[in-house]
Amino acid sequence: MTPPDLDALAQQTARMRERVDALHAYVDPDTLGVRLGELEDAMQAPGFWDDNQNASRISAEHAAVRDKLSTYLSLDQEVSDFADLIAVAKEGGEGDDPEFVAEIADGLVRAEALMERLEEARLFSGEHDAGDAIVSINAGEGGTDAQDWTEMLLRMYLRWAESRGFTADVKESQDGNEAGLKSVTFTVTGPSAFGLLSAERGVHRLVRLSPFDSAHRRQTSFAAVEVTPLVSDDFVVEIDDKDLRVDTYRSSGAGGQHVNKTESAIRITHLPTGIVVQCQNERSQMQNRATAMSMLRSRLVQREYERREEEAARARGDNMTIGFGSQIRSYVIHPYTMVKDLRTGHEVGNAQAVLDGDLDGFIRAELERRAKAATV
Repeated sequence: MTPPDLDALAQQTARMRERVDALHAYVDPDTLGVRLGELEDAMQAPGFWDDNQNASRISAEHAAVRDKLSTYLSLDQEVSDFADLIAVAKEGGEGDDPEFVAEIADGLVRAEALMERLEEARLFSGEHDAGDAIVSINAGEGGTDAQDWTEMLLRMYLRWAESRGFTADVKESQDGNEAGLKSVTFTVTGPSAFGLLSAERGVHRLVRLSPFDSAHRRQTSFAAVEVTPLVSDDFVVEIDDKDLRVDTYRSSGAGGQHVNKTESAIRITHLPTGIVVQCQNERSQMQNRATAMSMLRSRLVQREYERREEEAARARGDNMTIGFGSQIRSYVIHPYTMVKDLRTGHEVGNAQAVLDGDLDGFIRAELERRAKAATV
C-alpha cells in the first residue's frame, strides 16, 4: 500500500473538520458544560449520598455528560492541531520525513475512531438506548450444531464487549446435550450498550461443515438473540407477587463450594405474559432472586417497547417484524466465507473476524437503517 502524503492527509483532515463542525449542534458543548456544572454542584451538596438511588442516577449522568463533552472537545482540538501541523510541515519540508507523515496518519486514525463513536451516538433515540443490556441466546433448529452455534455467538459478543471496553457478566446458562449451550443469559455494562446491542436482536443463521457429523456434511443452524434494557431499580415497573411463580433448583454452573449442594438457583415465571427468567451464577439464593427480578422487570419493559415499535412499523407500512423470530444475519463458513446482514445488505468476507467480535460495521449499518426508516 502506498503511504499517504501530506496532501492526502490535508484533504482527510479537511473532511474530518466538516464532520466535527456537523457534530457541534448535536453535542452542544455550551449546554453540556452548563449541565456538567449543575451535576457537579449537586454531587458536592451536603447529604448527597443519603439517597443512594438518586445519587447513583446523578453520578451516572455526570459521567455520561463529562465523557461526551471531553470526547468532543478533544476531537475538535486534535483535528485543529493536525491541520496546523500539516500546514507547518508543508512550509518546512517535513513532508519528506516518512516517520512524521506516519505519525500524522496514525493520529488521524485515532481521531476517526473517536468521531465514529460520537456519530454513532446520534443514531440513538430510544428511552433506554444509553443504558446497559441483558442478552439471551437460545439454540434453535440444528440440534447439537445449533447448541454449539449458541456458544460461538456468546464468545463473539463477549469479545465484542471487551473490544468496546464494556463489562459482560454471564448470569445463567444451560449446557447442551453433547456440546455447546442450549441457552445463555448475560449482562453487558457500558455506554449505550443496549442501544448498540438492540441491533443484534433476531435469528442468526450459520452454514458450515458440521464437526458433529461423521460424514462431515454441510449443516445449517439457527440461534435466536434477544436483547432487553437493564433498567435501574428506580424505574417503575408494576409486578404483582400473585402473578409470579418462583422455583428453586440446584445450580449447575459456577458458584463455588455450594454448587449442586444447595438449591440456590432461581427460576421466576410471570404468569400473565409467560415470561420466564432464571439466574444461577450469583453466590446466594437471595442474590439470584434479586438478579432474576431485575431481568424480569427489564423483559417487561422490552415487551412494551416492542409493542410500540410494531405499531410504528405498521403505521409506516413496514412488514418486517422487529420481534425475536426474524432472521437477520447469515454467517457462511462453507463453501465460502461471508457474513451478510439481511436487513441492511452489509457484508464482510472475513467471517472469522466477525466471529472474533468485529461487529461494529453491522451494528452501525442497522442503526443507520433504523434512523432513516424513522424519518420516512
